[in-house]
Amino acid sequence: MEFYSGVGSRETPDIIMKMMTVLAFEFQELFTLRSGGAPGADSAFEDGITNGNKEIYLPWKGFCDNDSELYSVCPDAEKIAKQFHPGNWAAFKPAIRKLHSRNVYQVLGQDLNTPSKFLLCWTADFCESHKTRSIRTGGTGTAISIADHYGVPIINMSRKNWQDKLKQILDNE
Repeated sequence: MEFYSGVGSRETPDIIMKMMTVLAFEFQELFTLRSGGAPGADSAFEDGITNGNKEIYLPWKGFCDNDSELYSVCPDAEKIAKQFHPGNWAAFKPAIRKLHSRNVYQVLGQDLNTPSKFLLCWTADFCESHKTRSIRTGGTGTAISIADHYGVPIINMSRKNWQDKLKQILDNE
């Protein structure tokens, strides 16, 4: 079974979140979803999974309402997250570090060595690479930067051509 990362902004538009849920439902027989349990895009992807084919990485126990079957992240990924975050890592509170560290798992998996087949997201700034990351990319930027570094294709649903890009990846499957 291969993996994909389904992540994005908490401010993802409703129509996009509905598409995320439908796509997650359609993908669940082919891929295992990796996401982060946050409101917005993460939850929309998770809502589409009916067969349990998901890995949900949380920064701490109790992060979301229903975490009985979800993975909790540990600080092992912090070194990788620090490498890809453009801010002053030392100034971040532990909770912020944990939020960014879970993004490492969302892209590289629990063993930090199994990259996703692709990363599907929504951000307000159309970001699809570390180079195009901005303040508007938000926390999803850490996952995008990691995916970009590891050669994981990034499909941002805020772009007009996102469906063509996704189709191309799936056609190669």
